Amino acid sequence: DSTCDLNRLTEERGIGIMPLNVILDTKVYRDGVDISPADIFAFVEKTKMLPKTSAPAIEDFHDFFSRELETSDELIHFSISAKASVSHSCAAAAAKEFGGRVRVIDSQALSTGQGLLVMKAADMRDEGRSAAEIEEAVNALRPRVNTSFVPDRLDYLYKGGRCSRMEMYGANILKIHPLIDMKEGQLGVKKKYRGKMTMCIRSYIEDLRKEYPSYDKTRCFVTHSCADAELVSLAKDMVASLFDFDEVIETVAGSVITGHCGRNTLG
Repeated sequence: DSTCDLNRLTEERGIGIMPLNVILDTKVYRDGVDISPADIFAFVEKTKMLPKTSAPAIEDFHDFFSRELETSDELIHFSISAKASVSHSCAAAAAKEFGGRVRVIDSQALSTGQGLLVMKAADMRDEGRSAAEIEEAVNALRPRVNTSFVPDRLDYLYKGGRCSRMEMYGANILKIHPLIDMKEGQLGVKKKYRGKMTMCIRSYIEDLRKEYPSYDKTRCFVTHSCADAELVSLAKDMVASLFDFDEVIETVAGSVITGHCGRNTLG
């Protein structure tokens, strides 16, 4: 689904995308189709309201799968963590109508944490592996995906009910930036950094290097919600120097992810 935040790679790798919904006041938009992160920032600034998000209906997934199967024998659909959205259950319900031709996988992740699994599946597809083999392999890989990020401010997380008013004020005044990590499909605060975002991102990437002395070197993502260019460059340069990935890919988070974490978040 659209929360994989793969940007141009979806077209380059032949990956069909199902957009989730973003709701501004009473108007419904489709993530990545008719709304952008800039629209989110403008809406929040003007109204002081946070956008809402929702999963597509089962009927929408049915239509999506029908279109994709016109040019495919089988489909593997990845969803944002089932603990974060009903998108997975709606997709799974729709898939039952296609006689086993559609396999739905709970990524147990979001943003490019999901994207890493999608890209791995695309690699295996291009190697000629069967849908069953791909499904088994990516399910086994899910616990090994690191999905984590550091937000600049907690305003959006507070508005979304993910932290208290006191936590938000305290963090903003004391310049505390939590490291939010995803385990078994659930987001939680793993650590707290303090200081300027550049210092926090530096510490965050150094901590990742210590935590992962061994890793799949195919690719990693530096994904952000329209973060400052200085911050993105710092992160990419540090990843390139501290790790040995074949490619370090920068992507910008879509409207669903941005609507929950706010501008200048980076992971």
